[in-house]
Amino acid sequence: MGALMDNSKLKKGWTRYTIMHKDRRVVSVREDGSCKIYSRQYMPYNLYLDTSDDDISTRVDNLNNFYYWCSSRILTLDRKYAKEMLNSIGAKQANTDKERAMITISYHGVCLTDNYWIKSNREAVNYSDINLFTHSLSDAFADVSLFGTQLTAQNAELIDPKEVAGDVGTLGVAPKAWIRDGKNFFLLKDGEMRDVDAELLASRIIDCFNVSHVSYEESFFNGKKVSRSRIITSESLSLVPIEYVEIYCTNKDTNLYDFVKNKDSYSYFMMNIVDYLVGNTDRHWGNWGFYADENNKLTKLYPLMDFNKSFLSYDSVEGARCQTTEKNLSQKDAAIEAVKKIGLNQIKEVNSEWFNDKKTKEMFFKRLDILKNAENY
Repeated sequence: MGALMDNSKLKKGWTRYTIMHKDRRVVSVREDGSCKIYSRQYMPYNLYLDTSDDDISTRVDNLNNFYYWCSSRILTLDRKYAKEMLNSIGAKQANTDKERAMITISYHGVCLTDNYWIKSNREAVNYSDINLFTHSLSDAFADVSLFGTQLTAQNAELIDPKEVAGDVGTLGVAPKAWIRDGKNFFLLKDGEMRDVDAELLASRIIDCFNVSHVSYEESFFNGKKVSRSRIITSESLSLVPIEYVEIYCTNKDTNLYDFVKNKDSYSYFMMNIVDYLVGNTDRHWGNWGFYADENNKLTKLYPLMDFNKSFLSYDSVEGARCQTTEKNLSQKDAAIEAVKKIGLNQIKEVNSEWFNDKKTKEMFFKRLDILKNAENY
């Protein structure tokens, strides 16, 4: 194991781990599966623990759910350069939820998505000691995250665990890295050049519509072109992916889509409109969802993000199957339904000179005309 890993947390036997929200205790889980909830209000939306029964099956379920929650806070092995990243911090390429959970626990489970972290029994550490939002990141690990460059043994020894936690805890398949520029955090995304260009073009197009979204700009890191976006979370705003909200709704016996539309119907319908227009095929349930405020209350859908797989469903005007509707609809039908609900909400013209190829330009404007006609029908 490398110097970045806290080996004491990886022992087979453990007494108790406590999930914290900043400096507030939320829930403790013991190695026998028993647990104690201190604050239900601050429970993670994708974690269910049963304290009402003490039988063995309940305890096993509690442990499995705890391991799953921990494992959801670390990159998956389908992430490009995941193996290189894990090797560089001295972590094995874990496959099971328990193995992945132990890696997460080794760096306290911190990330730049929310304010949760994990504290082991009798550990003398406070949130201020590990808070990534106030930590000055260096570029030391960005080469590993973006390009798969292995750290030397000497460099690995010099890097603090907080230098890698942001990247290791950021989900998604495309290579990405957090950097700090002055007082602001930025996410750099690499990948195939087609993907970088697609994200930049999609961002310019979506700027022309009244919808909250992450703006991507062209940037360079070590001479290579990447997309760059400003962080959208803070110590008072966290992200709760829709897959976590679904778990919450299931436990509350509530229909997910009714819940979404009651909370923020405008942003929901605009998502279906712009995803159709730019042919986004990657609106999976890990990259859209809700903001949670500092009291862990869901407020509104967070800004739309992840457009590096845009323009891939441009073979016909129908588009791909929409991933964000309860009914089985094409992206075209979902977008037309959305336009009839809230309108197109275009605020400025899309410049045809932004497109590098004729086929993409023609398909975009065909789709735009379809939605304009639906709005006027």
